[in-house]
This record gives sequence, C-alpha cells and structure tokens, in this order.
Amino acid sequence: MTPRALMFQGTGSNVGKSVLVAGLARALTRRGLKIRPFKPQNMSNNAAVTSDGGEIGRAQALQALACGVMPSVHMNPVLLKPQSEQGSQIIVQGRVWGQRQARGYQEVKPLLMPAVLDSFARLQAEADIVLVEGAGSASEVNLRRHDIANMGFAEAADLPVILIGDIDRGGVIASLVGTQSVLPASDHERIRGFIVNRMRGDLSLFDDGMRFIAERTGWAPCGLVPFFGRMRELPPEDTGDLAAGWQGKGALRVVVPLMPMIANFDDLDALRAEPEVATAFISPGEALPPCDLVILPGSKATIADLDFFRTQGWDIDLRAHHRRGGRILGLCGGYQMLGRSIADPDGLEGRACRREGLGYLDIETELRPMKTVRQIEGHLLPSEAPVAGYEIHAGVSVGSGMTRPYVRFVDGRYDGAQSEGGQVCGTYLHGLFDSAASRATVLTQFGRISEPFDNTQRILTALDALADHLEEHLSIEKMLSLC
Repeated sequence: MTPRALMFQGTGSNVGKSVLVAGLARALTRRGLKIRPFKPQNMSNNAAVTSDGGEIGRAQALQALACGVMPSVHMNPVLLKPQSEQGSQIIVQGRVWGQRQARGYQEVKPLLMPAVLDSFARLQAEADIVLVEGAGSASEVNLRRHDIANMGFAEAADLPVILIGDIDRGGVIASLVGTQSVLPASDHERIRGFIVNRMRGDLSLFDDGMRFIAERTGWAPCGLVPFFGRMRELPPEDTGDLAAGWQGKGALRVVVPLMPMIANFDDLDALRAEPEVATAFISPGEALPPCDLVILPGSKATIADLDFFRTQGWDIDLRAHHRRGGRILGLCGGYQMLGRSIADPDGLEGRACRREGLGYLDIETELRPMKTVRQIEGHLLPSEAPVAGYEIHAGVSVGSGMTRPYVRFVDGRYDGAQSEGGQVCGTYLHGLFDSAASRATVLTQFGRISEPFDNTQRILTALDALADHLEEHLSIEKMLSLC
C-alpha cells in the first residue's frame, strides 16, 4: 500500500504553511506515526545543513525536528537562495546546481521535476504519511505551466490539497474563494479542504465566514486556527518574520543591521532568548544605536551587502561604536566584511570585482566556486567552551589575523580571527549561540550571567505547545480522511 500524503498550499506567501506543517507533524508523530515533511521548492537564504553536507530550507529542518528525525536533502530537493532582486543560486538535492535569473529559472524547472519526484518517493518509502508544503500562492496561474512547487507537483504526484488562508492580513474569504475561481477545474478539484489561520479574538465571529467558504467552494472546513502566541520561540525562515525594534529587557544590548541578503539569521535565536539580553534588528534608514555588541550576520551576497552597509552610513556608526569600546562579532559573511578585502574574481555574486572590507580584522577573503558545507564541532578560544554548528560559505580567508583564531574544530582545524584584546571577532561557524556553554562565555565577557537552557529543547517545547494548539483547533481526523 502506498503511504499517504497530503499537500498544504496557501492563498499567498507567509500565510503560515511552514508552521502549520511543523505543528501537525509534531501532533501526528506523538500519535506514533512515521511522518516526513517535504517541500518540493523553497526560496530562502536561511538554510540548514544536513548530516551528509547538503543544504535545505530552515523550515524543513524544523519540521524534521518535529518528526523526531534527522533532516535530509530529500525533504527540500530544490532550494533557491536569492543573490539579488531577480537572481538565485539553485540547490538541488543539497548541492549547488547552478544560478539563474527569475525568467531563466522558469525555463529550467522541467529539468528539476525528476529530482523532486525522486526525493518524494524516497520519503514515501520510509513514512506512514508525508506532509507536503507548497510555496507562495496556489493561484499563480501565470507560473502554472512548468510548476514544481504547487499544483504542478500535486498533479505529478496525484495529491489531495488543503488550502490555507490568513485572516490576520484581511480578505481571507475573497482569497480562498478567489483561488478557486482562477484555478482550472482540474486543479481546484484537487483541493479537498481549507484552513483559516491566525484568527484573533472571538472565534465564533467567523462561523458564518467558514460556512460561506465551504458552501461557495465545496471544500471541507478543516479548522479555524487562533493566532499562536509562542510563534517567536520557533526559528523564523523569512526576514519578514524578524520584528524591528528592541526585543527583550536585558541589560546587555545587542544590535544586528538588517541587510538585504541576510542569511542564517536563526544564528541569533538562542541569544535573543536570553533574559540578560535585549536585541534589535536595525532596518535600513536607521542609525545603529548605542549598544554593547554589534553582530554582522551571514549574507548570501557579501559584497552587495557590504556596499549596502556603507550606503546606510552604518560603517560610520560602527567606527563610533568601536571607538567607544563596543564589541563587534562577524558571522560568516559578516566575518568576511570585517576583513581587509573581499575579492570575487569569478563573479559568483554578480560581476567580478574586489572591495575593501571594513578593516577590523587582518584577513583577506576570496570567493571561490567550491562551497564549504558541513556540520562541525569544536571549542571557542580561549575559553574552551564547546560549540557545535555548521559551515556554509563559498569564501576562503587568509591573513595574519587568523593567528588569533576564534574556534578550534575537533578535526584540528582553526577558524576565525580576533583582534588584539578580542574586541572584534569573526568566524565561519553558524550556531555559535546554540550551545549554553558558548552563550555563557559571550555573556561573561560583558559581566552577565547566562541562563543555561538547551536551545533544541526550547524549540521542542514550543513545538509541543503548537501541536496541542492544532489538536484543539484543527479537524485532524477529517484531514487524514482526505488522503
């Protein structure tokens, strides 16, 4: 018997598909079922690294955690990592496949469908149920011809679909009913049910709305889900999920400039959860405010983000911060920016070019086609606090600043650089703050005491709360009967 599968599509982007799939995966896993998450195509610079050194979207790694299994490249066989407003790097089954502008990508999608179906079949072979997440909007009929993310995949894999609408953004009745009206009959007949997500206030006020949608579309109402108050405890996937302004009331103030191609910003989640810390993502057009620590995060287009950093005047703000004795930490792309120069001789991020860095660390970086992607463990220096995380970068850095490394990996390699006295540090390591010991080390440098929580357990606790939330407000048995 072929394992069951159910696909969740949305009326638009950011309607809560990823979180609903994660919560449902957790709920069904707790029932003793073998659940696997699957997203044919994702677009995100917030990537996770699998144990075999592949890349997938961060949301699928969260969903794998909800299922109690290790993330696999087959959970997200096509990952698009934006490098500009119109171009992306294409990752297929965890490995770099190529680069395309938006229009050019539409032409190559048929070449990727075999890999997508292969990955889906692999997950089916090990699961009782595969929960499939669509991308963007189900109603993108202009992209339907070669679609591999929504109805095109649902047709290829012969899947039933549940459509999700977001009432919090308004117009949810029109968006759900309107989706049916623009889809061809063969597509909208695949939709068997619908969910209205992020309801605030009195649920009974939308009883008539649920009935209207059901009567107008013929789809089964599968639940009206109230807004989940613990959303911030789950790793965000999109920059739109990053709240501007200060979060937390701790005495240690940490500032992160929000650059256009920011990547792997979940690096900061555990630090932001510390009660002794207050963090702020600073939006373009705002000055970097006085703080204790400025963190330059990862980037998918380091040179472009470095140029943007300067156009915002943040380089001037950073110099003032440094003169006041404030600390600076660079993570991956941010580490590269803190050096003397960054060269891109092969035009990996656009045109071949070279830029002067911010000049705080005595290193020089050259971007190269061969990408480093691996999980790693090691120790912070000089504290020897254990750390575990991953590398995911295309650059190679050299220079005398690396004689004062920031991390020693268990394989004997050294990573990163520090200025004399340690006021400025940088590393290629992602996941620096996930370890309670490494967070404590950073906070101790500022005279603060860390709360020794396990970050993975913190996320699992939030997933359990989400599963409880969905058990109460979704008709899970009805949804399972549809597949």
